[in-house]
Amino acid sequence: MMNQKNERLELIKCSSGVFRTADLYALGINAYGIRRLLERNKVEHIKHGYYRFIDGTAELSEAAQISQLFPEGVLCMYSALFYYGYSDRVPAAWDIAIDKNTSKSRFKLDYPYIQPHYTEPRLLSFGIVPIEYDNGSMMIYDRDRLICECIFFENKMDNEAYNKAIQGYILDSKKNIAQLLEYAEKRRILKKVKERIGVWL
Repeated sequence: MMNQKNERLELIKCSSGVFRTADLYALGINAYGIRRLLERNKVEHIKHGYYRFIDGTAELSEAAQISQLFPEGVLCMYSALFYYGYSDRVPAAWDIAIDKNTSKSRFKLDYPYIQPHYTEPRLLSFGIVPIEYDNGSMMIYDRDRLICECIFFENKMDNEAYNKAIQGYILDSKKNIAQLLEYAEKRRILKKVKERIGVWL
């Protein structure tokens, strides 16, 4: 068993504070060692097979935890609308677009609360950009892809949130209508997007 100092340094290096049982085993820490870390409040259990280092000076943000637990996930819908300022309503959950083949059990978390949006793999290959969010590196739909998704899921969205999103996008100087139409064609809603956006241009 490594000494406390080396143990702490190795854990800090391990996935920026969030790590798996397998990561601990790779460090030479067995099941007994994991129990000792938990008892000594060096780590806390997040979900089955995942832990968080808690012996640091700063608590890991929700965004940082999510970026470590779901590095392939993409911030979308209400969470992305809030990020871009198209909504002033703080989301109740983190909306994450994820490959539909991903195990559903990964999202059984008490905290942070995740709302997965299971998506065809091909739809996760465009309109996605990296961001730094609350000390975490995440992927997010860009503005044009986000509004395309809002229009695609128009009937499933809250009316007020939907209308604010459309207005926010129209007034956004960083929007790219040509790119929006390109995404709309890929999502097979080109006519619908033209009808919803065209009247404002």
